[in-house]
Amino acid sequence: MILRALALVACLAIAACAPRGTVVVMPEAASVGEVERVFIGSTRRNDGAGENYSRNRGYQTRFARFDVSIPPDRELGSLPWPPRNGAPDPRKHMLTTGSAGYDDDAAFRAALRSEMASQRKGAREAVIFVHGFNNTFAEGLYRFAQLHHDMALPGVPVHYSWPSRGTPLGYAYDRDSALFARDGLEHLIRQVAAAGADRIFLVAHSMGSGLTMEALRQLAIRGDQPTLRRIGGVILISPDIDVDVFRAQARMVGKLPQPFVVFTSARDRALALSARLAGESARLGNVRDVAVLAGLEVTLLEVGAFSQGDGHFTAGTSPTLIRLLNRISDMDNALGGDARSRVGLLPGAVLTVQGATQIILSPVVALGEGLAQ
Repeated sequence: MILRALALVACLAIAACAPRGTVVVMPEAASVGEVERVFIGSTRRNDGAGENYSRNRGYQTRFARFDVSIPPDRELGSLPWPPRNGAPDPRKHMLTTGSAGYDDDAAFRAALRSEMASQRKGAREAVIFVHGFNNTFAEGLYRFAQLHHDMALPGVPVHYSWPSRGTPLGYAYDRDSALFARDGLEHLIRQVAAAGADRIFLVAHSMGSGLTMEALRQLAIRGDQPTLRRIGGVILISPDIDVDVFRAQARMVGKLPQPFVVFTSARDRALALSARLAGESARLGNVRDVAVLAGLEVTLLEVGAFSQGDGHFTAGTSPTLIRLLNRISDMDNALGGDARSRVGLLPGAVLTVQGATQIILSPVVALGEGLAQ
């Protein structure tokens, strides 16, 4: 077992030698692709012109906006980086068309308020994405632009970029950085609420899920119920969280925002390695038995049947699964209601244990409904 874990670590180290994604600016791409305007809150330190958002930690939350072009010639769920050598093609590659920085909280709130002004008053929404382990600034930004576009997520996109080291061998550094970044995420959530968002959706991946739960826990400890009431739903994708820790976090938060959805996969190799290194049978993102979450109002979506590769971000990379989720006309009803309301909206086996619901999605059903076309 130890040798197998070491072999996986070695494979990750080899993968680290591959070129990493970077922000490439091409303003003319705005006339070719569909532009996602992503607002940024970051605790990555500015280490100079070439490292404006570095892997190092900064105590101040900095704010910006990046406009990302989604190319038309792209498979659903893919993230096509421009080549390191050669000219980028706006029809094939994700590119940045423009950006802006904000000097302080007030300037950021004003820009975000202006962006949300097109939404109906009383129904203004924003979605905050928190990236996971081993992400550069560019990778988190472009992945969220792709996810927001492909999954048609609601509201204005806001990305929280915390100081991941951006290497597979930096797990301990990233775990500590996620704890370091709790205050920054809490501050960002408050700024989004102060900008006029009536509902804020939180979407987090991997290690970012633990960071997100810690921020919710801090809001509860501070008694900030007005901000917590603005949280209109939470989605944790492949959360790298100890199950007992998650239960303790949820207990402190109290009534969890609804819908509260956890994407799980029994085929998630990254979480299998994380569990082995922690001496556990599973992490939250690859639990097999919904009973371990009995008493919590959460919905587990088991998507392992759709997984490819390491299976650690299936919800955002599987074209078939994305099409399936996009066909759900009423996500709040499907994921926030009782088990009976989910039947027919989310095809698959459904099991409910004391409030916690597990839905095992099947690609066979999806293909039968024409979702892979």
